Amino acid sequence: MNDTTITPAEEAAASLETVAGKPTLLERLEKWRPMVAYQSLSLGVVCGLVAMALLIANFLTHDTIEAQMLEDRLATLRQVVPDELYDNNPLADGFKVQDAELGEIEVYPVRLQGKLTAVVFQGSNIGYGGPIEQMMAVDAQGRILGVRVLAHKETPGLADKIEASRSDWIKVFDGLSLDNTALDKWKVKKDGGQFDQFAGATITPRAVVKTVLQGLQFQARHADQLKAE
Repeated sequence: MNDTTITPAEEAAASLETVAGKPTLLERLEKWRPMVAYQSLSLGVVCGLVAMALLIANFLTHDTIEAQMLEDRLATLRQVVPDELYDNNPLADGFKVQDAELGEIEVYPVRLQGKLTAVVFQGSNIGYGGPIEQMMAVDAQGRILGVRVLAHKETPGLADKIEASRSDWIKVFDGLSLDNTALDKWKVKKDGGQFDQFAGATITPRAVVKTVLQGLQFQARHADQLKAE
């Protein structure tokens, strides 16, 4: 008689074989597979595992993402506000202002030796591909210090001239105010205003100009409140 040694793998397989005529585990699974309840349960388990994995990933990366977003906003703020105008951290000193037309606006005060020299805030309007998020700085006299686009989904090659890294178009607003630019000039040239549009992409600059004008009007409406804050 040959001496046969049973391996762990064979032992595991044997446990799935029929015992006393009863269906094996594999046979039961094959029988349950077509059932709606089995399919729903399987889908639920998979979805639960995926959701758990996403939650864990979000928990592990949340702080990193927040820190990167803050750094990006700081970098943009430095582009619209000259260093000599502030010695505070505008983003850390931010406060909210309720506006009748624009709703709640987050304002970042720019101060030098405790004196307000400018304010920075964000705004947006719908362009061709969706919202165009902008940051702008306005000094205490109501003049634009700078405007930058934070995010957009406009057509590449046609509308990306609104990005400072690709064109100087966005810098045309520097120094403008409600006092030195008539209200009817705050439009693209196609609409009778003074700002250039882009060939094949008029909607994009039109939205940017509208947001800039809304920002100046917001600052004018709340000038006293901003200084008090």
